[in-house]
Amino acid sequence: MSRDDPSTRDGPRLFCDLTQSWSEVGGGVRTYLLHKRRHILDSTPHRHLMIIPGAEDSVVEEGRSVTVTIRSPRVPGSPNYRLLLRNGAVRRALDQFRPDLIECQDAYNLPWSAIRHRRRFAATALVAAYMTDFPTVYGERPLSRLAGRTLAGFAARLGYAYAGALYRRFDAVFALSENGGATKLRSLGVPNVDVVPLGVEVGEFGPTKRSASLRRKLGLADGQPLIVYAGRLDGEKKPDVVVEAFRKLPPALGARLALLGEGPLKAEIAELGDPRIVMPGYVRSRSELATWLASAEIYASGMADETFGISIIEAQASGLPVVGVKAGAMIDRVPASVGRLGPVGDADAMAANILSVWSGDRAAIAAEARDHALQFGWERSMEALFGRVYPAALALRTASAPEGGAVAANLASA
Repeated sequence: MSRDDPSTRDGPRLFCDLTQSWSEVGGGVRTYLLHKRRHILDSTPHRHLMIIPGAEDSVVEEGRSVTVTIRSPRVPGSPNYRLLLRNGAVRRALDQFRPDLIECQDAYNLPWSAIRHRRRFAATALVAAYMTDFPTVYGERPLSRLAGRTLAGFAARLGYAYAGALYRRFDAVFALSENGGATKLRSLGVPNVDVVPLGVEVGEFGPTKRSASLRRKLGLADGQPLIVYAGRLDGEKKPDVVVEAFRKLPPALGARLALLGEGPLKAEIAELGDPRIVMPGYVRSRSELATWLASAEIYASGMADETFGISIIEAQASGLPVVGVKAGAMIDRVPASVGRLGPVGDADAMAANILSVWSGDRAAIAAEARDHALQFGWERSMEALFGRVYPAALALRTASAPEGGAVAANLASA
């Protein structure tokens, strides 16, 4: 066995994140990975390797952090993301750095590169993060509109069978919420499924960020609600359901709708010519996003397949009730005390729920929502990851590797 084999290392370890879900302008996976890197560098003796898609091939080593960028084409219709399809380049990077543990945030070609690497280096632990409920998001829901429920249901079952076969090969798997993935994975026979919620910088958000000048620019007086949505304007996120619900509200309410984001549905919504709907685009500044949220009265989302719901927590941290759909992580994130959930794709129900929240005790809901959001700090996420998931994966791999080795280091005390 080579002295460079991970199973022989008793000191600091190298943790690798291998992902296709990387965007230079934001996104939940990018935020998660940057917080993880900060935690590793600031709070542990370990090293961190990221293998991500980009415009050009490059390797950047800075102290205990390494970033390998692999040239990848852009995703059609989603210009901020790229398709990392060069498995050979991925395997060469893994062979070069030989991480002790590889975490994959995707379910397509990249996990198989990690699995193939482990065949050569048996002590390498594999962890999977279930970031997207892909059989439903990219299979069942689109096909149900195009080809009917029978074919859509078949596609979903095929997708979940694939997910079960894939994730049963990993040493540990975690979802971001119970209803956003953990329950489904366990039903597929995937062992060692944990729940690791993402974190939110809740300190950046709060009711004190409210801006009277922003509301004046929108033509809003006291007593007129601003409803806000933040996220991609595409079919997956379903902002069109929010727009349809908004347009069903009584005109006398004097409401305005702000859609914060970019995407293919933006032009379609703009063609409605509704002056009450504003679309300022992607809000890059966290401070500006906090201002928009705090200046609103209600947060609305039609997204049926949230696995965690960062935007939901940010809205709640801003003191907003949430009107959403009874599916996915929304079930975990929006108890009745802080919002209303309705059927998926039902604009009439969403409009009724908006009116219900508006006529309720919004001050009490705002206080409860803020308290609910405060539990989702990044410290909690990192404690779960480095205190439970990674040590369990490393210990299992050490026990399973043909030539054994020392039991995984106690990361929780690192």
